[in-house]
Amino acid sequence: MISVPRRFVAVAASAVAVGASVFVPQLSGSTPQTAVQAAGQEQAALAPAARLAEAKKHDDFVIVGHRGASGYRPEHTLASYELAARMGADYIEPDLVTTKDHVLVTRHEPEIGGTTDVAAHPEFADRKKTKLLDGVATTGWFTEDFTLKELKTLRAKERIPAIRQHNTVFDGRYQIPTFQEVIDLTKRLSRELGRPIGIYPETKHPTYFRRQGLPLEPELIKTLNRNNLNRPDAKVFVQSFEVGNLKALDKELRVPLVQLTSSTGAPYDFVVSGDKRTYADIVSAKGLREVATYADGVGPSKDQIIPLDAAGKLGTPTDLVRDAHRAGLVVHPYTFRVENNFLPADFDSDAVQSDSGNLFGEIAAYRKVGIDGLFSDNADIAVAAEAESR
Repeated sequence: MISVPRRFVAVAASAVAVGASVFVPQLSGSTPQTAVQAAGQEQAALAPAARLAEAKKHDDFVIVGHRGASGYRPEHTLASYELAARMGADYIEPDLVTTKDHVLVTRHEPEIGGTTDVAAHPEFADRKKTKLLDGVATTGWFTEDFTLKELKTLRAKERIPAIRQHNTVFDGRYQIPTFQEVIDLTKRLSRELGRPIGIYPETKHPTYFRRQGLPLEPELIKTLNRNNLNRPDAKVFVQSFEVGNLKALDKELRVPLVQLTSSTGAPYDFVVSGDKRTYADIVSAKGLREVATYADGVGPSKDQIIPLDAAGKLGTPTDLVRDAHRAGLVVHPYTFRVENNFLPADFDSDAVQSDSGNLFGEIAAYRKVGIDGLFSDNADIAVAAEAESR
């Protein structure tokens, strides 16, 4: 186990109570380094272990509000992020995509038909397209086909209304935030709550956006630099499901990096380059040692840590957590959600998929294995579970 200092005490509240550019080799779209980046180049190359040591001064068990408090508000809205912070989350997680005019905004995917009311806007009917998104034909409306001004005319809606019908009462109330607006929110809430609220941004589909001449990394670095957040003691993690962009960011950023993995498939940049390695290879003991050369943590799908058995119940834990810790990596699995639909069968309350089950029990099982933090749609429950574990 990795032993780390106690984190800042969370301010818990229930859902009811609180209503610079980067150089990427052999890829186009990158821009020359800024003077600020060049000046900080030597310090930016801090070893992953040194960056992580700074980050761990803040937290002993990291609770990340997954897309905000998406169990209670439409995901990736300022309302969702604020609620997660007020519930006690250490970090809020904005997924980053870009607009046509190269402004970073927060959506889970570049396709926004399922998370906004864009289909109800006749002026944008001709924007509906079919594109290859990481090799998969996807039909809908894509952020990179809209300017920021146009996106701001849309409103967010609940992504999974069949499971979270109660969230639909907030449909149509919130705009798509920019990354800068999220940072501004965390600054305000940090002052108001008297504790630092961190950000845990993810670069979504970096190869996809780079191929369109809209790379995410330069704007991410520029925004962190502008907000004085590109420093080892900033409360920031940066994550990606791809590998190449994390390796490039490792040369530019002074904050901890996290390699995301999935129980199936492979990083899309591996697929494009012909690299045959999969996510399963990455979370092997050998793979994790390589991850530690450019990143500071791993964010696996939770079933890569404890697979489900044939009955859908938690099975025997893998060696992932042990191997990651031996490599010097922290482990922040995703995603812990209260609804029966997302829980192992051990913790279901009944047969109704939208009903709430025993998320406390699931979190306890994973903490027993030794995880260092988690992503949850229900930050209030994760915070309460942590308090009970002390």
